[in-house]
Amino acid sequence: MTNWMPSLRGLVVLIVVLLGGCATSLLPKAPPAPARHTLDDGAPTVASPALRASAPTLIVSLPIAAAGFETAHIVYLRQPQQIEHFAFNDWADTPANMLAPLIARRIERTGAFRAVLTAPTGAIGRYRLDTELVRLQHDFTQLPSHVRLTLRVVLIDVSTRSVIARRAFDASLAAPTDDPYAGVRTARLLTQQVLGELAAFCAAAVPLAPAGSAP
Repeated sequence: MTNWMPSLRGLVVLIVVLLGGCATSLLPKAPPAPARHTLDDGAPTVASPALRASAPTLIVSLPIAAAGFETAHIVYLRQPQQIEHFAFNDWADTPANMLAPLIARRIERTGAFRAVLTAPTGAIGRYRLDTELVRLQHDFTQLPSHVRLTLRVVLIDVSTRSVIARRAFDASLAAPTDDPYAGVRTARLLTQQVLGELAAFCAAAVPLAPAGSAP
């Protein structure tokens, strides 16, 4: 009887270990963390042209997002007007938050402004740019899929509190393949295209300031 005790104890331990392993394998596994993407294309920063001392300062407000697009989830459509989100791919931040520094950087490269700053800032600017992100979505309602970006912008003269220019930018670009990462790459290209148009619009809307004028 005594000789069987160690073997019996070992058998009990083995059974407990096996049952524990089975229980662990039956537990639901945590889903993988979503991949996070940025709108920045990662291209080297291009030096701005020489700035005129008399050029005005522009303050870029934080863009607001239309309903359904105030999220870091990547939006896609399979049915018209029916918003869905990818399960394993997100933006690193909301697109509206990511757009503000990209807008400022692109406008600064035009050389039309002495400085281009993002709000909030303690600086005083002659002009303010307000932006609304109407949509940024990967559309699968037709193939090949395409990404669509729509921005509404208003350029305001702060000194007179008047609107000097407004415009809606709406553009789309076909994705090379119909998957989330291709949509992200296409969104980056589309963002650069639209921001180039937006920067040219702002530079053209602001009249040349005489020397010694207010910021």
